[in-house]
Amino acid sequence: MRVCGVFPTFLIGLREGLEAALVVGILVAYLVRSGRRDVVPRLLAGVLLAILLAVAVGAVMTFGAYTLSFEAQELIGGGLSLLAVGMVTWMVFWMQRAARSMKADLERSAERALLSGSLWSIVAIGFVSVAREGIETTLLLWSMVRSFGNAPEALIGAVLGIVAAALLGWLLQRGFVRLDLRRFFAWTGAALVVVAAGVLAYGVHDLQEAGALPGPFGALAPVDPVTGAVAVGVGGVPFGYAFDVSAAIAPGGPLAAVLQATIGFTPQMTWLQVLAWGAYLLIVGGLYVRRVRQRPARVPASAVPDPSEQGAS
Repeated sequence: MRVCGVFPTFLIGLREGLEAALVVGILVAYLVRSGRRDVVPRLLAGVLLAILLAVAVGAVMTFGAYTLSFEAQELIGGGLSLLAVGMVTWMVFWMQRAARSMKADLERSAERALLSGSLWSIVAIGFVSVAREGIETTLLLWSMVRSFGNAPEALIGAVLGIVAAALLGWLLQRGFVRLDLRRFFAWTGAALVVVAAGVLAYGVHDLQEAGALPGPFGALAPVDPVTGAVAVGVGGVPFGYAFDVSAAIAPGGPLAAVLQATIGFTPQMTWLQVLAWGAYLLIVGGLYVRRVRQRPARVPASAVPDPSEQGAS
């Protein structure tokens, strides 16, 4: 099993899983502190429903695609890749903005649910708190499996990341370990921006293959007058290939796998892919780094439930 194929999905599972674990931990701690241990199972039932929804979404996207034509598969795959990139981009910036007030906001939501006296209010709190992370994770993993072409490695990485997140979340709540959450989310957010750039590039490739975007697979592809093949390099602007280093870096080889898993590089990329990848990193990455430096997304210690609040739970 190649570590390079496991790492990016491990990172996604760890980042998204830890967010969910912290949210659930905050809510459970509040309910215990409020003397309402009896509604904790309802909260966890909502969490379970959110997990089942994420699994169902992944199953529909995976098995539903088999009945479609190649063009339809590529069109849906490209569109969902763009959606995944949009959700990840929103998530990393949302975490910067909302981290400081996350604990208070969650506790207010739980308080309103308790005051309403409705069974479904608590279930809904658990469901909504985890559903976003679950669907984001599903979309990203599905897009990355399509781009990497190795589902077992990607799924193993994601499962390991989620298990590690659950364990880390439990250790944090119990006070067994301390973690600078500000640094953790800042660094993993930056890594996810790079991963998202690669997913965006592959999504553009899918849309080009589907004919939704012009590229080397359509009538607008520039042709090399000598070889008759799709032009590469300067002659390939704007709808041909930016480069083709397949002779030096074998597609599917170890080096290609490492580069694709880390920065979204493939041995053969179109100009639109390269431009989309570069523009995303320049704009989104630059804005993210600037906001991290100017306004650090501090996650206060209070964002992690005090283990003393858990009582004997």
